[in-house]
Amino acid sequence: MARGMNHVYLVGALARDPELRYTPSGVPVFEATIAGEDHVVGNDGRERKLPWYHRVSILGKPAEWISERNLKAGDVVMVEGSLDYSSWEDAQSGQKRSQVRVKAQRIEQIAPSAENVQDAGGGIRLGGGWNVVMVLGNLTRDPELRYTPGGDAVLGVGLAVNEQWRDKTGNQQEKTHWIDVTLWRELAEAAANLKKGDPLLVTGRLMNEAWTDREGNKRNSTKVEATKVEALTRGAGTGMSAATPAMTRETTRSTARPAAPSRANTGSRSGSLDIDQGLDNFPPEEEDLPF
Repeated sequence: MARGMNHVYLVGALARDPELRYTPSGVPVFEATIAGEDHVVGNDGRERKLPWYHRVSILGKPAEWISERNLKAGDVVMVEGSLDYSSWEDAQSGQKRSQVRVKAQRIEQIAPSAENVQDAGGGIRLGGGWNVVMVLGNLTRDPELRYTPGGDAVLGVGLAVNEQWRDKTGNQQEKTHWIDVTLWRELAEAAANLKKGDPLLVTGRLMNEAWTDREGNKRNSTKVEATKVEALTRGAGTGMSAATPAMTRETTRSTARPAAPSRANTGSRSGSLDIDQGLDNFPPEEEDLPF
C-alpha cells in the first residue's frame, strides 16, 4: 500500500462563532465551521458560485491558544490540515455511521481577499477563498465508469489513505482514512482502467452534500472532487518517483458538476448547503483523542 499523502488548505470566513470544548478525559477541542465559495466555469462557459462549509477542529494545547485569540463569526482564516475519517455506531438506530472532517494543524487569521456573504440560514461565508485538497492513497475497489443522462462521464472511487505517527510513549501508530473521490469527464475516462489497490494521487476541492435517507433523517457526506489525477505504479511511496506520465490528466477548466444520477432508494439529495444544512450529524464526543 502506498505511503499516504493527506493535505487540506482552506481560506474562508468563520460561518459562526467557534467553540472550545473538552472531551470527558479533558482534551481541549477547538471547533469551527469555515465557509467560502468556489467560482467555477462549466462547459457552457458560465461561471457559477458554489458555496462550501467545512467543519474543522484542532486538538490539545493549540486549541486553547487559538481560543484565546477570540475569533468570531465573519473573521477570515487560513486552515492547514488533513482529512480525518471517523466511524461510530448510532445510539438510536444501531447503524454504523462515518464522517470525514478536517483536522487542522494550523489556523491563522488573515486579511480578507473578498467580501463576506450572508446566506439564507444566517451564516457567513467568504465570497471566494481557497479550497484545495491533495491526497495519495490506494483504490479500495475497481472503478465503475458511468455516464449522466447528459452524456458526461463520472467515476466515483474510494481511496485508502494511510497515516502513521508515534504516540507519547514512542510506539508506532497507524490509521487508515477512507476518502471518497469523484472524477468527471476526461479525468473519469482516463482513470477507468485502474484496478483495486492501484495508488492514485489526486488534487481537487473538498465538497459537501446533504440528503435525506429512506427513514427521513438528514445526512451529509464530505468527499473530494478531482481537478487533477496521477496514477502511480504499484509500490510507490518509497521515496522514488514512480509516476506514470501516460496517466496524468488535468482539467483544462474548473468543472461545474451536472446533476449526477441519484442513488437508488436513498431519498432526496442536494449538492449545495447553507450554514445549517448537513452539519449536525457528527460523531459523539470521543473519550480520548490522539495527537
